[in-house]
Amino acid sequence: MKVAVLGAGAIGAYVGAALHRAGADVHLVARGPHLAAMRQHGVQVRSPRGDFTARAHATDDPSGIGPVDYVFLGLKANSYAACGPLIEPLLHSSTAVIAAQNGIPWWYFHRHGGPHDGQRIESVDPDGAVSAVLAPERAIGCVVYAATELEGPGVVRHLEGTRFSIGEPDRSVSDRCLAFSQAMHAGGLKCPVEPELRGDIWIKLLGNISFNPISALSRATMRQMCLHGGTRRVIEIMMTETLAVAGALGCRPDISVERRLAGAERVGDHRTSTLQDLERGKPLELDVLLAAVVELAEITGVPVPTLRTVHAISDLLADRMRSAA
Repeated sequence: MKVAVLGAGAIGAYVGAALHRAGADVHLVARGPHLAAMRQHGVQVRSPRGDFTARAHATDDPSGIGPVDYVFLGLKANSYAACGPLIEPLLHSSTAVIAAQNGIPWWYFHRHGGPHDGQRIESVDPDGAVSAVLAPERAIGCVVYAATELEGPGVVRHLEGTRFSIGEPDRSVSDRCLAFSQAMHAGGLKCPVEPELRGDIWIKLLGNISFNPISALSRATMRQMCLHGGTRRVIEIMMTETLAVAGALGCRPDISVERRLAGAERVGDHRTSTLQDLERGKPLELDVLLAAVVELAEITGVPVPTLRTVHAISDLLADRMRSAA
């Protein structure tokens, strides 16, 4: 199995290291000091489950890798439309693209069935720019439940969780999903093949759609947002509205708002990825988290006044970040 990890940051390098440990032919695409460190010392994984080093091939030039069986996308979703020159050299006729993204994916309605089958979501696939680069037919969905961070160039700190749920847009249990799942298991990770992966997408989105923008607006950690009465109530309403949109699309995640809040509170003083991006001056990945659900509410006719309000304010923040860049 030949795998390219495009965007070998904290999550991508962790997956690449695990697959390399399992014997896959892994190629990590990165840049800067992180790339230099991986070339010199390999990917050094620090984990409560045991430290290890994986000396996979690392490069900034995908054309030197050639076509692969799987591309694992570790890029932010707002980079997908521009990744064509990087991903094109990696593709052959049956290359699968595994997109480890938060939020609503560009392929969401691909082979969805029902009245919205094949519909494009403008906020995540503007004018079809993402689909033009990443054909939905290649997509395997992936919901990440692992938490990692780059402790330094070439050094991945694994904090918790090893599950990477994957699934086909058409809900089939395909050979390509099963083969990738087996390789991930061999590398020490959990990778269940979920026919109803969209349910996992909405469960994770419940936290991302609420905690991520609120953390950027308030500069608060997960615990602080949960313990503040007013903010907790806003988050409860955002989650409830999100579940209503999911339900209107025929998806009813098996989780309650209270259970989701309790889990977030247990995380403690963790800063969301959006808050970390804000502090580093990076673009805020809010379109796939928040704008997409507001758009889906328009499509389904579900009222989401609180989501709309938070979206308007956080979108202004994102605009100001883009202007300052």
